[in-house]
Amino acid sequence: MDTTLDLSGNCETSVEMPETLRPEEEEGNIEYKLKLVNPSASRLEHLVTQMKWRLEEGNGEAIYEIGVEDNGILTGLTEMDLQASLVTLETMANRLGASLTVLRERIMEPEGDVTECKKVMEILIRKVPDDQEFIDLRLAVLGNVDAGKSTLLGVLTQGELDNGRGCARLNLFRHLHEIQSGRTSSISYDILGFDCKGQVVNYAECRTIEEICEKSSKLITLIDLAGHHKYLKTTIFGLTGNCPDFAMLVVSATTGIVGTTKEHLGYALALGVPVIVVVNKVDLCPKIGLQRLLKQLETILKSPGCRKIPARISNEDDAISVASSLDTNRITPIFTVSCVTGQNLDLILKFLHVLPPQHSHSERERLAQDLTEFQIDELYSVPLVGTVVGGVIRRGSIREGEKLLLGPSDSGTFNEVKVRTVHRNRLPCRLIQAGQAASVALMDVEREQLRKGMVLISPSTPAVCCRQFQADVYVLFHSGQISSNFQTTIHIGTVCQTAKILKMDRSSLRTNEKARVIFEFKYKPEYIRVGARLLFREGKSKGVGEVLQIFPYECIER
Repeated sequence: MDTTLDLSGNCETSVEMPETLRPEEEEGNIEYKLKLVNPSASRLEHLVTQMKWRLEEGNGEAIYEIGVEDNGILTGLTEMDLQASLVTLETMANRLGASLTVLRERIMEPEGDVTECKKVMEILIRKVPDDQEFIDLRLAVLGNVDAGKSTLLGVLTQGELDNGRGCARLNLFRHLHEIQSGRTSSISYDILGFDCKGQVVNYAECRTIEEICEKSSKLITLIDLAGHHKYLKTTIFGLTGNCPDFAMLVVSATTGIVGTTKEHLGYALALGVPVIVVVNKVDLCPKIGLQRLLKQLETILKSPGCRKIPARISNEDDAISVASSLDTNRITPIFTVSCVTGQNLDLILKFLHVLPPQHSHSERERLAQDLTEFQIDELYSVPLVGTVVGGVIRRGSIREGEKLLLGPSDSGTFNEVKVRTVHRNRLPCRLIQAGQAASVALMDVEREQLRKGMVLISPSTPAVCCRQFQADVYVLFHSGQISSNFQTTIHIGTVCQTAKILKMDRSSLRTNEKARVIFEFKYKPEYIRVGARLLFREGKSKGVGEVLQIFPYECIER
């Protein structure tokens, strides 16, 4: 019989806050308020404007600390003042069409002759931006084979515990051999939706993707990647092509840090993706072994190669505090969970509920106003529709009926195409904007004309592709030395192709050395941007870099 798990993330008792907070910052989505009792009409207008700005800074989410001074000292409010402040806060949120969720509260100890206890409260304000249906985050799941990645995602999205033999992971597998072997070999996707109160909508009557999207104010797209080394190319492609906001590194408590664990961590850090560490299967590991593994993880995260601040998450207070500050890209939370007993799974859900978007409102607006660039990483042939491409729109926007340039072809040319329809999370929409994953149906385009790594760009964009480009590279590992004519597989976004080194500013390269090199793609020209991050690998050799300059191969004439 299936065991149903309550993963709502809601706490029956109050979750205590820390003794003091760091001083309030002018930028960001966190606001301190000592009290909000019966403000005047002009004061209320100012407060509403301030809340609107904080929401924009957090891309639809803001955190209000009530009973806290600007310097971070927790003063607290009496019960009467606190309730009056909450009424004012709710009035402000209603004016903006936002919702309130109490995250935690702290009861202050009485001082002196005062007998009445005072409280400090932390509240999450959420308003879905006007140009979005929901707040959308992408989370890539990494880790060695048999760490329990697919099982963990299955339990989180379905709300039912695993039976110890992997029954929870079956919905994520795409191929028969994956079900038979229990190992992921492709990129699979699932979603986890939260409503405005922090409830997981997956566990209610919402079972289809369409229903989950319709009732969610925040959606986490979970990208399940392969853990076996022979599927490393697919894993790297999923990590670079899907542009995840965060990465979750799953480590098995029984086997520890083995296989591709360190390699996956290195790739996520090289791409600048904030990492969340989850130690799985703790029910099968003795406490001594678990503590030893946690110390090993903390040592790796603190090492010069990572330079992170590990933070063990043991209660909801830790989860909320770390989630609110994860955008600094310095703190790395560590969870210890079990998909069989359900231990600490509620902490992961609370963490994901509070986790803020990576990009600020101003940055997202800037990218949305840029010229269109849509990276293609999936190809489909849909009956009665035609050719459909899937991917992430990096810049600009795409509408139904819009004309774009598709390329580059093997000869380096770009062709004009027309957008038939646009879908996001299987739902039709009229417009997609920068940062969103979507699928686009194209008119009069055969699938044989397409390949992964091509782009859809605005007709106003210079349609320039290249065979050669210059980059700064850093060698993470190589058994010998790298010199001119060295061939390697390069990953830049959705581009994946063999390239060789034509020139370099030094005679040879070894592990932990840097150089400025000129690469040449072996087979066909590609569309890449200056400033893009790249990964290269060849056998056990691997390195990272940044594109500095491209040498145009061919431009379209208009």
